[in-house]
Amino acid sequence: MLKDGTYAAWFKTPLGQGTGIAHVANGKIWGRDSIMTYSGTCEVDGDRFTAIVTTKRHTDGQPTVFGGGDELKLTLEGTCRGKIARYVATAEQFPGVVLEGTLIHIEEQQAAPEPSRPPPRFDPAKLPKLPKRSR
Repeated sequence: MLKDGTYAAWFKTPLGQGTGIAHVANGKIWGRDSIMTYSGTCEVDGDRFTAIVTTKRHTDGQPTVFGGGDELKLTLEGTCRGKIARYVATAEQFPGVVLEGTLIHIEEQQAAPEPSRPPPRFDPAKLPKLPKRSR
């Protein structure tokens, strides 16, 4: 099941590939990569999911994995088992070009425990002494 959380994203078409970060929460999906931001909605049914995502260019230069387009509307269909989701998508603006993607759920890091006592004071006199060198 596609869980709420943050995902590392990898995607490709016959024209190129890319990586990014995606977030899923409460039926919404959003994220970004090196040239595009994306946002939309998603529905989860067991281990299957669908999403409608709109992308917008934020950086000029590099073409999208579809070969062009500053704003795209993607339709995604995929499955999620465990921490890895796989999907295929098409862009309304580029019929016939299929995007394949993988989402890998990023586990939340545990916060470091608070120290039980204050750190020791720095005392330079306790540092090892270097041998004296003759000049």
